[in-house]
Amino acid sequence: MAAQLVDWGFFTLALFGIEAMRVDPGASAMVPFDLYHMPFTHSLLGTAIWAGAFLGVVAIRQRDVRLAVLAGLVVLSHWLLDFLVHVPDLTLDGTPPKLGLGLWNMPWIAMPLELGLTGGALAFYLRRTRGPAGPPLVLAGVMLLFQLVNWFAPHPASAGPFLYIQALVAFGVLTALAAWVGENRWFRKRGGLAMQGR
Repeated sequence: MAAQLVDWGFFTLALFGIEAMRVDPGASAMVPFDLYHMPFTHSLLGTAIWAGAFLGVVAIRQRDVRLAVLAGLVVLSHWLLDFLVHVPDLTLDGTPPKLGLGLWNMPWIAMPLELGLTGGALAFYLRRTRGPAGPPLVLAGVMLLFQLVNWFAPHPASAGPFLYIQALVAFGVLTALAAWVGENRWFRKRGGLAMQGR
């Protein structure tokens, strides 16, 4: 949830006309979306506010400040990782200049990078937890399927509510699967013992 939180926010705000995008096949080699108005979710300031809010929710719900800080940092990392791949459409505070290194124009770099980061994070999680292999394999398979669809399936002719709802449903499926994985694995502790994951 933390890693995708600002995208949840963007597509929800776009559904209500608060943020906006349009389909433009020339926007980048990999992603034909012109993300021209997203000051509340994809500015560094906006992302930091989302991160702070999520940190607060986790701290109150889990009563664990360290966990809450980590969750907030995951939210904040979204902007930093987007900065690598987005063409210049990110901002610091919602106003120009627009920023982004544009690796979406270099698929031979962006694709291995995105797969490597996701696969590395999953491998790290599996090393730190114990439990059945099935749930994380299902999650990894669905994530890979969604990524392949995102990269190679025909893109919509225009942006609109159907596209935004489709994205939110995909995020919902992945969030539900991630929660299912968390319910079926246990964190390793020093000495080889394990504790129930949440």
